[in-house]
Amino acid sequence: MFRIFSSGFAEGAAIPRLHTCDGADLSPSLEWGEPPSATRSFGLLMEDPDAPHGNWTHWILWDIPSGTRTLPQGTTRIGTPGINDFGKSGYGGPCPPPGKPHRYYFRLFALSVDRLALTATSRRAEFEKAIAGKVLAEAACMGKFSR
Repeated sequence: MFRIFSSGFAEGAAIPRLHTCDGADLSPSLEWGEPPSATRSFGLLMEDPDAPHGNWTHWILWDIPSGTRTLPQGTTRIGTPGINDFGKSGYGGPCPPPGKPHRYYFRLFALSVDRLALTATSRRAEFEKAIAGKVLAEAACMGKFSR
């Protein structure tokens, strides 16, 4: 079964401060199982649906090679990062306003193409358009964080 998880936090549990704006803001390690056999690359999206102004994109990463099964903590050398909703390239960790915990979903897409026709300045809407019709499977995991 195609699934994704982090060794840094349990499903539905708190994301360690290390991976947030209150810590080192390092991406957590992510691991996944065998995707469909036709998978040629992966795309990743991290989002916070509980953000005050709607769904907040924390991380977009594409062109992850099909043989990859792990993204190490703090990775910057695998795949191509896009622009998150902080206006920066790469990972932007949880940084919610004080209050109730927010949920952070890491969604991994097994794709039928080797590369997406995106640039390093691409954002979520462009990513979603580029993967449309190319998703063979999707896996997700979720962690929470509050301040």
